[in-house]
Amino acid sequence: MNQLPFLPFTKPNIDEATIAAVGDVLRSGWITTGPKCQQLESALSELFGGRPVRCFANGTATMEVALRVAGIGPGDEVITTPISWVSTANVILTVGAKPVFVDIDLSTRNLNLELVKAAITPATKAIMPVYLSGLPVDIDQLYEIADHYQLRVIEDAAQALGSHWQGNLIGSSHQHRSDLVSFSFQANKNMTSIEGGCLVMNHADEANLAQRLRLQGVTRTGLDGMEVDVLGGKHNMTDVNAVIGIHQLAQLSEFMVKRKALVKHYFQLFEQSKLIEYGVILPIADMHHSNWHMFQVLLPIEQLKTRHQNRSTVMQALKDQGIGTGAHYPIITDFKLYKNLGYQSTNTPVAQQVGQAILTLPLFPLMTNQDVERVVHSLENVFAQFH
Repeated sequence: MNQLPFLPFTKPNIDEATIAAVGDVLRSGWITTGPKCQQLESALSELFGGRPVRCFANGTATMEVALRVAGIGPGDEVITTPISWVSTANVILTVGAKPVFVDIDLSTRNLNLELVKAAITPATKAIMPVYLSGLPVDIDQLYEIADHYQLRVIEDAAQALGSHWQGNLIGSSHQHRSDLVSFSFQANKNMTSIEGGCLVMNHADEANLAQRLRLQGVTRTGLDGMEVDVLGGKHNMTDVNAVIGIHQLAQLSEFMVKRKALVKHYFQLFEQSKLIEYGVILPIADMHHSNWHMFQVLLPIEQLKTRHQNRSTVMQALKDQGIGTGAHYPIITDFKLYKNLGYQSTNTPVAQQVGQAILTLPLFPLMTNQDVERVVHSLENVFAQFH
């Protein structure tokens, strides 16, 4: 029987100073959207080189609002990836548009930009790439395509806060194009506000529209002036969430250093193990662009099937040893909602394969090298038993 404490696949690092700051907000009497939200937006805008930023209740709202800011609606098509949290596609449906799923690259597990051009039609209005585990697509190639076909780009960077492209922070626009960029601060992200997210935009007009869309389309003037000129939702971030985000943002660089150190240890241990020989595929060892939101391997599903095993049995065997894992993500087009709309996972065979094989291993700043060793050795033991 395992005597070690359970190791989850992720765990937020909330320090005592953050907890105390939440108490201060609660005692202040201003607990919904207010000065702390504005402070977080200002700090994020500074991080992204002065670009306008608005914070939201979650990273799904940021993408829906981004689509609306871009003028995407009924009759429009948006090219995206079938390997993501389902909200990426759901928000496209929510605004009345059609998701067009393009297959992914097996190495990066991101949208295969080489296949995007063939999917563009007169109805295509935007491309929505997802930076899985924090690894961006080739930003230069992405915007070359978008510029050529006059398409908007909505970067689903939910997992990519702190990631870079060619030395430039994702969300900034230094030396490269950047359109609408959406980040999530959900509990398992590299920086959390428990629930929340932000949208980075191009200019004040977009930010003002996003702000109105965030809260019922309302614009206030003076003490009693109010106008509604657009149909908005209820997506505002509270100051309770914002103050957590402020403290987390201040620690983001420290979190990143720790994550990368743990990831390097993962690669060293995998190279010393028999897991590669067993058919386990590692992610790209990109220490320059990725923020390492997750450490994900691909399991040899076909080999496992011959031994009457699958991803679930691997996950259960690890759980029995006190190790939590995740499956991020099943292919979106296998969900009933999308099947009923006529989508077929066989149309994107690489994504279908990855959706069945991908396994998220524990990775968070509170982990130690010994935790990484425990994960790799336990996974190696599981495969040794299957062999």
